[in-house]
Amino acid sequence: MTTVGYWFIGIALLYTAFLIGFGHLAKKRASDGNGYFVGGRNFNKWFVAVCITGLFSGSSYISIIELSYLSGVSAVWYGVAETLQVLIIAFIMIAPFRKKALVTISGLIGDHFGDKVRGLAGAITAFTFPMWSVATALAFASALTVFTGIPLLGSVTLTATLLLIYLQFGGMWSIGFTQLSNVIVFFIMLAIGTYAFFINPGIDGLKELFATKPKYADLTAVGSQTIIAWFGTFILNVVLAQAAFQMALSCKTEKEGRQGLLIAAILGVPLIIGAIIFGLAAAYVVPDQRGLTAIPLYLMETLPAPLVAVFFLGFWAAALSWGAPCQFSGATSLGRDVGKAVNPKATEKQLVKYTKWSLVLLTALMIGFAILRSEQSAWWNILAWTTRNSATFAPVIAALFWPIVTKRAALIALFTGSASGLLWYHLGGWEVNQFFLNTHPVWTGMIVNITTIVVVTLIDSYGKWKWAGSVKDFGFVSFIVSILLSFILVLNLETLYQKGLVGLVVFFALSALFISIIRFVRKKDSIPPAIKKTM
Repeated sequence: MTTVGYWFIGIALLYTAFLIGFGHLAKKRASDGNGYFVGGRNFNKWFVAVCITGLFSGSSYISIIELSYLSGVSAVWYGVAETLQVLIIAFIMIAPFRKKALVTISGLIGDHFGDKVRGLAGAITAFTFPMWSVATALAFASALTVFTGIPLLGSVTLTATLLLIYLQFGGMWSIGFTQLSNVIVFFIMLAIGTYAFFINPGIDGLKELFATKPKYADLTAVGSQTIIAWFGTFILNVVLAQAAFQMALSCKTEKEGRQGLLIAAILGVPLIIGAIIFGLAAAYVVPDQRGLTAIPLYLMETLPAPLVAVFFLGFWAAALSWGAPCQFSGATSLGRDVGKAVNPKATEKQLVKYTKWSLVLLTALMIGFAILRSEQSAWWNILAWTTRNSATFAPVIAALFWPIVTKRAALIALFTGSASGLLWYHLGGWEVNQFFLNTHPVWTGMIVNITTIVVVTLIDSYGKWKWAGSVKDFGFVSFIVSILLSFILVLNLETLYQKGLVGLVVFFALSALFISIIRFVRKKDSIPPAIKKTM
């Protein structure tokens, strides 16, 4: 173990004790189910801000710094796409979900379609969250092992166990307090990284890097397909961002929640910029390394050991601040939603107990996933996106906007969407960068998800719905968009296929058509219009 490693272990142990203490302090505020799951809906805007900053900036910081090292300034689009997601949630989604007193997306689906759907949606959602947690933990661990010698599995086990300990105490309040601590550490890390940059390589070094390797200055170097996929994924995830909703909707009021999200978007900007600069600096000083492993090598060459250790405490805080909401939100889906489905008469106290046991199970799963596949951490992100988004996208939209959808349609859509996405991934050999027919499996799964829920609903409800189309309705505009996207697809099929965008275009065309169907296919009036006029 290096000198940096000893410093890091010492500082990390102190920080661990601090976080556990904070978690214990939170226990007093989580006295009932409402307090445990959503902080008693008592978070102010600053608590919401640090929670969301910790969640999104934690994961994006690690991703962007690696992307910047490999592809340069084009990594900024990842941060822009994620920031756009936060802004859409703030301005569009926070109000309707706050009025519904949302706790989880799987709970929303279950409230609308019944306990069978609640149970399946909760299970699918729950078991994907440890995949996201382990992906970020593995990315952090790959850098940590450079100067500590701690194996990847040991690092993931330590991270997962710490998350379990402090989440058990106070639930959402534990997240709030620890996210506050983590965000403070983020900005200490940012200050140390900035100091390192000006020491080596400085602005002149970046100029030389851009001159000798122009791709690092190219805003599209990462590839248009990848950039479009980032925006598409984050925008579509707006209605499925359960962990973010659970924290943001712990707010006192809708206004506090929106302000907290906007503050989080602002706080994320310097972290995005810093991650890009540090990745570029490492690319100049220690080129041709394996992604994140370059960062500790760069810092150890530039800074004294204590500062490098504190910088990587920030890295660990990033892994924790992403993992904590993921693990807790997954456990809430499993304990609260699946628990309700299995035991509809369960009390809030029982549901909290189920959730605490679920945290233990998801901790074991997180460690198990690391054992199963510790290389290519992005693989777990792809598997999680495909499994959950392919299952829950259409049922969530239906629960919010299309009351005609049947319980059977929602249940079948959950299964067929997720199964088709995973089958598509299997046909592509479970690769990280190469997919079957050059199409990402999440698009295939979501296409099947939408198609299934529409077809089964129309068949199940035959005779109970009517066509209410109008050229003056927004649904008509959406229908035109669907036609235009279909023409674009046909006329540019080969180009889109080569860029891996066929699935994305088909999905958006189908989504536009789905909006039209939602607007135009409605329940028949239970009371004839002629009678209504006389009432």
